[in-house]
Amino acid sequence: MLTRMSSLFLRTLREDPADAEVPSHKLLVRAGYVRRVAPGVYSWLPLGLKVLRRVEQIVREEMDAMGAQEIQLPALLPREPYEATGRWTEYGPSLFRLKDRKGNDYLLGPTHEELFTQVVKGEYSSYKDYPVTLYQIQNKYRDEERPRAGILRGREFRMKDSYSFDLTDEGLAESYTRHRDAYIRIFDRLALDYVIVSAMSGAMGGSASEEFLAITETGEDTFVRGPGGYAANVEAVTTPAPPAQPVEDKPAAQVHHTPNTPTIEALVTFLNGAGLGREFTAADTLKNVLLKIRRPGAVDWELLGVGVPGDREVDLKRVEAVVHPAEVALLDEADFARNAFLVKGYIGPGALAANGVRYLVDPRIVTGTAWVTGADKADHHVVDLVAGRDFAPDGTIEAAEVRAGDPSPDGQGVLEAARGIEIGHIFQLGRKFADAFGLDALGPDSKPVRITMGSYGIGVSRLVAAVAEQSHDDSGLIWPRSVTPFDVHVVVAGKNAELIEGGEVLARELEAAGLSVILDDRKASPGVKFADAELIGVPTIVVVGRGLANGVIELKDRRSGERIEIPREGAAEHLVGVVRG
Repeated sequence: MLTRMSSLFLRTLREDPADAEVPSHKLLVRAGYVRRVAPGVYSWLPLGLKVLRRVEQIVREEMDAMGAQEIQLPALLPREPYEATGRWTEYGPSLFRLKDRKGNDYLLGPTHEELFTQVVKGEYSSYKDYPVTLYQIQNKYRDEERPRAGILRGREFRMKDSYSFDLTDEGLAESYTRHRDAYIRIFDRLALDYVIVSAMSGAMGGSASEEFLAITETGEDTFVRGPGGYAANVEAVTTPAPPAQPVEDKPAAQVHHTPNTPTIEALVTFLNGAGLGREFTAADTLKNVLLKIRRPGAVDWELLGVGVPGDREVDLKRVEAVVHPAEVALLDEADFARNAFLVKGYIGPGALAANGVRYLVDPRIVTGTAWVTGADKADHHVVDLVAGRDFAPDGTIEAAEVRAGDPSPDGQGVLEAARGIEIGHIFQLGRKFADAFGLDALGPDSKPVRITMGSYGIGVSRLVAAVAEQSHDDSGLIWPRSVTPFDVHVVVAGKNAELIEGGEVLARELEAAGLSVILDDRKASPGVKFADAELIGVPTIVVVGRGLANGVIELKDRRSGERIEIPREGAAEHLVGVVRG
């Protein structure tokens, strides 16, 4: 049935929504694809649902092509499986929890490793049953503290999650590679500009982990890449440690009175005016940042000291990735008041060691390196405090910010930084979930073989936003042909009967030729219709206007902006070639 703008459930908006920050959020709302229901919760209207379904179909086709089988599990899940893996606690406040009328605990599923493991355990028992890969496309739920950017970071979202079950680690590696290749095909079909980066496993656990990021300046994730092919999410970057140095040739540590120097900038300025015989930079200082962490299920927080070179900030996202699943936060004034040995602005390693505070340092802080750092006394710092001689950290931590220009961990050149939207994540889980549920297969020797698993996710609804972020201009959306809600947008640029009839006939010819068409038959001005056509973003716009009297119609390419006139006779055949060629 022909879709007509006059009856389509659609209202476009001329102004950006007040809470919209990124282009995809602004345009998907203005063009009538989605509507906000609550923070992080959106309704999909007819145009949006068409695009979402086309994205789903591409994902489904490629998953089926790689041999995965689709099933559907509930989103309302019992507590017990997540208790068995510890994730009922580990997920913390990001889990939507509820009770039924009998007081039993349930959750809205954020991901389904536990349930898939139980399903396979219930159905399969022999080595002959494996390998198997199962997937679903389903709504997921996470109680985001700060939902933002429309459907990019919501509390309810559509996701494809798949899980591979293999008898051996080699089989898992093959399943992982098949998924990786399928993801490449999916994102290529969506015409996305993306990068594959090393990543942290987070709540999933396991070993190998990679993210697929759609490259865009509005992305939440920062990644780095080097000229030799290295690429990683900043949370997964490993800092090359310099070689250790001898300590014997270093001068003795000396405490100096450094009034009013609680910041690195003030300290460096003071030192360079103190006549110490050498020039100091922020990189010569050791910044000690105090954090507190709370492990899953714990009530109390514990202190953690983090030491980084003074020219760098502590990146809390990197810290969170390292200490996961524990919570992490900066100390507040009440924390400092409870721990009087912490002299704010002048904290050094000495007081931390004396009071049993765990102290982890950046990998660049190696034995024999000398630093200027706090002396644990107001208005005092220590100069030439040497690692391995004057203080001994409890270990290292990847906590310092990663910057463009840092050496690439693969030893080839320096890193460049960019931003992206996470659109896919693949994990080699190993046996974490199989161990939790005793997922075994009876081997050919009648002995049990513990199954090894992989977990693979694609944010299907997020893909709609990611495509919109990369495919738009000042006038509106510009959909790739693979996901456009319609192949052709026919605009009747006038109100007389001849033009209306001409648009109607052309639209029906295009439909008969197998194209999907939206016909703007409204009694609105041509200007309004043109603006809506550009906002909605169908890649091919056909204008039936005054030229029809001369046997021509106008064809506009939404992406390039190119306009040409083509004969009305044979227009359907021409447009089929444009759409499919």
